[in-house]
Amino acid sequence: MRIPLSWLREYAQVPADATAEDVMADLVRVGLEEEDVHRPTDSISGPIVVGRVESLVKEPQTNGKTINWCQVRVVPEGATQDLTHDGIDPSGVQGIVCGAHNFVEGDKVVVTLPGAVLPGDFAISARKTYGHVSAGMIASSRELGIGDDHDGIIVLSRLGLDPEIGSDAMELLGLYDQAAEINVTPDRSYCFSIRGVAREYAHATHTTFTDPAAGVTVPAATGPGYPVRIADDAGAYAAPGCDRFVARTVTGVDASRPTPPWMASRLTLAGMRTISLIVDISNYVMLELGQPLHFYDADVLRGDIVVRRATAGERLRTLDDKQRELDPQDVVIADDRGAIGIAGVMGGTETEVSTSTANVLIEAAHFSPVAVARSRRRHRLPSEASKRFERGVDWEVADEAAQRAVELLVELAGGTAEDTATDEGARPEPRIIDLPEDFASKLIGVDYTPEQVTGTLRDLGATVEQTTAGLRVTAPSWRPDLRIREDLVEEIARLVGYEEIPSTLPVAPPGRGLTRTQQQRRRVLQGLADAGLTEVLSYPFVSLAQNQTFGAATAGTEVAAVKLANPISTEFGFLRTSILPGLLETARRNHSRGFRDLALYEAGLVYLPGETLGTATIPPLGERPADDVLDALDDGLPEQPQHIGAVLFGNDAAPGVGVEPRAHDWASALDVARLVADILGVELVVSQGTHQAFHPGRTARLSLRTGEYVGIAGELHPRLLASSGLPARTVAMELDADTLFAAAADLVVARAISTYPLSTQDVALVVDRDVVAGDVLETLRLGAGELLEDVALFDAYQGPGIEEGKKSLAFGLRFRAEDRTLTADEASASRAAAVAAAAEKFGAVQR
Repeated sequence: MRIPLSWLREYAQVPADATAEDVMADLVRVGLEEEDVHRPTDSISGPIVVGRVESLVKEPQTNGKTINWCQVRVVPEGATQDLTHDGIDPSGVQGIVCGAHNFVEGDKVVVTLPGAVLPGDFAISARKTYGHVSAGMIASSRELGIGDDHDGIIVLSRLGLDPEIGSDAMELLGLYDQAAEINVTPDRSYCFSIRGVAREYAHATHTTFTDPAAGVTVPAATGPGYPVRIADDAGAYAAPGCDRFVARTVTGVDASRPTPPWMASRLTLAGMRTISLIVDISNYVMLELGQPLHFYDADVLRGDIVVRRATAGERLRTLDDKQRELDPQDVVIADDRGAIGIAGVMGGTETEVSTSTANVLIEAAHFSPVAVARSRRRHRLPSEASKRFERGVDWEVADEAAQRAVELLVELAGGTAEDTATDEGARPEPRIIDLPEDFASKLIGVDYTPEQVTGTLRDLGATVEQTTAGLRVTAPSWRPDLRIREDLVEEIARLVGYEEIPSTLPVAPPGRGLTRTQQQRRRVLQGLADAGLTEVLSYPFVSLAQNQTFGAATAGTEVAAVKLANPISTEFGFLRTSILPGLLETARRNHSRGFRDLALYEAGLVYLPGETLGTATIPPLGERPADDVLDALDDGLPEQPQHIGAVLFGNDAAPGVGVEPRAHDWASALDVARLVADILGVELVVSQGTHQAFHPGRTARLSLRTGEYVGIAGELHPRLLASSGLPARTVAMELDADTLFAAAADLVVARAISTYPLSTQDVALVVDRDVVAGDVLETLRLGAGELLEDVALFDAYQGPGIEEGKKSLAFGLRFRAEDRTLTADEASASRAAAVAAAAEKFGAVQR
C-alpha cells in the first residue's frame, strides 16, 4: 500500500517537514513493514512552469502532419525572466513547436523549459525541428507521468485552474508529494486505506486521528432506491456471499470531464493508473476509506439487480475483456440479462461506465471474504477490490463510501444526487469478547495498568464495558481479525510498545542432547563432506515413472507410492520411494551448467505406503482427538525410513602438477557406501547385484552379515543415462540409513594393533567366467582360518593363456598371529586351505 503524504496529512498530524522515511519509521513501531519510498522528483525536475499561449500558427508539413508554431509567455507581463539556462529566452516568451491541437491562443498550459528532465530521463533542451528552434515543450499528462492521456496537452482552464503565469507547475500538479509504501499483512486489511494507515500513525505517534468516514454526512433517504435483491442460499460455511448491499444514484454526470490534478497525482503516487474521472473517483474513495466501489451505467441496466450464485454454464465478459465461464459457487451481480459482474472481484463490460455515461449507479457492498477469495483464485483474476474483500472490509462504512462518491460525482462531474437510497441486507453482529482483568499481564509478562488496557482498546475503536469478571469488549467493525481475547492482548502489547516486554532467555533443560540416531546421522553426513562430496537437498516429489524405475529391482514390478492430492506439478505427483531421482535431477542440472566433475550426496526420507493409507474420516476441529483416533491416523501414515544416496561422475580431482585424476567408476560408488558403514562401525557384505536402473554386471548388492539387504551401488544403466542427459559411466549408491543405524554398535571399539609381523602371500585362481569374484573372496576368507587377517582382489584377467569361458582372479592374502611370529609354513598351510576350499566350491584351479 502506497501512502501519499499529502493525503495522509488530511487525517493524521504528520509534521510538514516529515519525509516518507520518517513516516515509515513511525509506522514500524506499530508493526507495519516498510517497503519503499516513491517520489516523482526522483524522475522529474524543473523548471516546469505555467505558460500562456500568446500566438499559434499552424504549419502543414511535407510528411502530412501539421505542427503549431507557438509563442508562449512563461513570466508575467512586465516581469523579468530570472532563469538563465541555455535556451531560455530572457524576454519571457518561448518559441515552441507543438504537435497537439487541443488548445488555442490564450490557454494556460504546462511548459517544460530547457534544463527540465521528464520521466524516462528525457532532458529538455532547445533544438531545431520543423524549421524552428523549439526551446521547450508544452506537456501532456503522460509526459509528466501523472496520467495516460497523450492525445493532447494539459489545458489548465479545463481542470478548473487559473494559476499565475510563471508559477511552479510541479507544485500545482502535486509533483512535490511523496509516498511511503508499506507491506500490509493479511490480518491488517484495514491498512489498505488512508483511513486505516492514518489511524495507525496516530497510534504510533500518540497524536490525534481524524476519521474521514466521520466527516461524511449521509442524508436520510426519501424513499427506496434502485431495486436490489440478495438471493444467495449456497454460502460456504453457512455464510452468505453478500450480507449488505448499498446503492445510490447520481444523474446528469459529465463523464468526459478530466480528472483534477490533485486527484490524478494522488492516485498515480498511490500506484493507481488514472483512467477517467468516473473510474478515478471510485478508486479514490476505495483508497481513502477502504471500501471498494463499483459504478454501473444506470441507463444500460435491465430490471432489478440480484446478488446470487452463478448458474452452470453462465458466461460473463469481464472488464479485462476476457470471456469467462462462471462456476456455480461464484457470487455474481446480475440483472435481467444475466450476470453483470463477479461480486467483489470485477465487473462486466456490458454495464461499465464510459465517456457517454450520464447516469451512474454506485454499488457499495459487503461480500464474504471466502467467496471472493475462491472466485479470484478460480478465475485467476486479482484486483484491488478482491485484495481488500478477501481480507475483510469494514461493513459499517458502506453508507459513507457511497455518499463520498456521490459528493465527488456532484462536485467534479456536475451530477445531481437522487434523494433515494438502497440498503439491502443487514449489518453483521459485532463481535463481543470477554477479557479477564489481568489476562493481558499474565500472558505477556508485563504489568499493564487498567488504564493502559482500557485506553488502548478504546484507541483501537473498540467499545469497552466494565464487568465483574473484567472487561467486555466490542470489536470495531473494521477489525475482523479481532476474534478472541488473545487477539486483544496482542493489540495491547503492540500499541503500548513491544519495547516494554522484557527479554528473558529460557534456561536450557539439563540432561538433553542429540539422540543416538541424530548423532549417527551427523557423523555420517560430516564424514561424507570431509571425503569431498557435496550435500544437496532435492524435492521429495517424483513422477510415477521415476518411482517405478528406482523403487523396484525388476522392471515391470508394481511399486506402491503415495499420490499427492494437490501436487505443485502434475508431472511430479508422487512422493519418492528412492532418494536417487532427485539426486540425479540435481546432477543433471549442474552438468548442463558446465560442471564436469561432481560428487553429490543427500540424506532424506523416502515414503513407503503399507496396506493402510490415510483414514476414512477427518477428526473434528477444536478438540483433541481420542487416543484411538490418533493411533488410526498414525497407522495410516506411510513408512518413512531415512535413506542416504550419492551420485558421482567425471574425475575424483582436478588435473594439476603432480596430480593424475582418476575417473569415477563403480568402485567409487562402492567406496562411498563402505565409508558410511565404516563411520558407523558396520561391516558390509558386497555381492553381485541386479537392478533395472543399474548397469548389468557393474552393480553391487549391499547387505549386513545377517543377510539383511541395506542398499545398492554401481554404475547406472546406459539407457537411463542417455535419456537423463547425464554423462556415461555415472555411478550411484543408495543405503537404508535406518537399518545401518540400528545395526551399528553403541560403541565402536577399535581393533588392537598387533606388534607381530605380517606375512603376505598371493594366489591366482582360474574359475568359470560367470563365477562372482566376491563369492570366491568370501570362500577364501572362510577356508584360510583364523590366521587370515585380510584378503583382497587385486587383478582379474581374461585373454591369451586363459581357457575360453574362464577367468583368472588374483588375490592378496595377509596372515598374522596375535601371539607369535608366523612361520612361512604356517602361512602357506592357511593359503593352501583357502585354495582347497575355493577348488571344492567353484572348481578353482591355481594358476
